[in-house]
Amino acid sequence: MLNTVISIPSAAAATCSDIEVLFARGTGSPPGIGWLGQAFVDSLRPKVGGRSVGVYAVNYPASWDFSTSASAGARDANAHVQYMAANCPSTRMVLGGMSQGAGVIDLITVGARTVWFFTPVPLPPEVADHVAAVAVFGNPSRDVASLGPLTAISPLYGPKAIDLCATGDPFCSTGNNFFAHFAYVQNGMVSQAATFAASRL
Repeated sequence: MLNTVISIPSAAAATCSDIEVLFARGTGSPPGIGWLGQAFVDSLRPKVGGRSVGVYAVNYPASWDFSTSASAGARDANAHVQYMAANCPSTRMVLGGMSQGAGVIDLITVGARTVWFFTPVPLPPEVADHVAAVAVFGNPSRDVASLGPLTAISPLYGPKAIDLCATGDPFCSTGNNFFAHFAYVQNGMVSQAATFAASRL
């Protein structure tokens, strides 16, 4: 009787997409990547030439208890990026976040610099090569924390980042148009960010 050996790929290998978008939703959004994160992924997919796109929703409360919530998000995002770098080294990652979610991305990409008076959870420097692009929207570090955009405050990730703030958005500028904070799809900035990310993949 002939024994046949069947080779089964590992589970880790089977889940490695060409591109993975890690996205942190904004305050109050239900679990998942949020409405803006979904719009970003939907805009990115047709721009990457048929390559597979995986999605990871940062697992965190996105609550009004910003200190506890954003710090939890940063720990989860950091762990997932490191996991992907170790287990799917050929996958190109795109990091993104909206509002508080942008703050989560700040906390893992600005090195040891304090953000929002929160303790950062910096990614190891060697992981940066696995991250192709970073896209954040309504980032409070620009105005609320008075640090400036991610492009200016992150030595490793700034050059590969796009940090978008809608005109009048009170969470990232001195404006007072609350509705601007929810207009990133309509004003074209989500598409702009997707085009930027695709150009780096």
